[in-house]
Amino acid sequence: MRMTKYGHSCVRLERAGQVLVLDPGAYTEPAALTDADAVLITHEHPDHFDEAALRRAAAAHPGLRVWTNAAVAARLDGLGAGRVRVVGEGDAFDAAGFPVQVHGQWHARVHPRWDRIPNTGYLVDSLFHPGDALTVPDAPVHTLLLPVHAPWSKLAEVVDYTTAVGAHRAYATHDAGLTPIGLGAIHHALTDLTPATTYTHLTPGTTVDL
Repeated sequence: MRMTKYGHSCVRLERAGQVLVLDPGAYTEPAALTDADAVLITHEHPDHFDEAALRRAAAAHPGLRVWTNAAVAARLDGLGAGRVRVVGEGDAFDAAGFPVQVHGQWHARVHPRWDRIPNTGYLVDSLFHPGDALTVPDAPVHTLLLPVHAPWSKLAEVVDYTTAVGAHRAYATHDAGLTPIGLGAIHHALTDLTPATTYTHLTPGTTVDL
């Protein structure tokens, strides 16, 4: 399986001629959705879900299918019969040949005065994308897509979450708000405090083999 990192929280997975894209949002380069067969959306915030871009991709590729929670699915009304599937915690399905399990239900709390929204994490093979939550799946994770910076998190929580998941490697996501100085601080903390997990920050457009 090959993974290409795109802006912020989006990654593109490719295997055996099939393409699966996770969380193409407002900070994602348009190329991420080119010829995509399947898309997984964790939640409705625009940095993870760009409705207009997804509708354009669906129009260009009639075979594209979307899996997400009910809140996002409601925004995609009219995309076409059977093209949007609603999933929730505990579900398992096949998306363009990729086995997927769903873990987690809620977005991390940003502030007590703001209501929480649904957030759906996806375990694709042994790669886990938690979206905007610190969900620890009850299944082995080899590769963690780690949200390193958000209004709802702090560095200590990111470090402890990485330890709790126990993945062999972690790649930074949710990183659009960080300057090189901030990225350096995250790198130092994770390499020093989570030695069992190999942490890497990829610039958008970088591809790695998993």
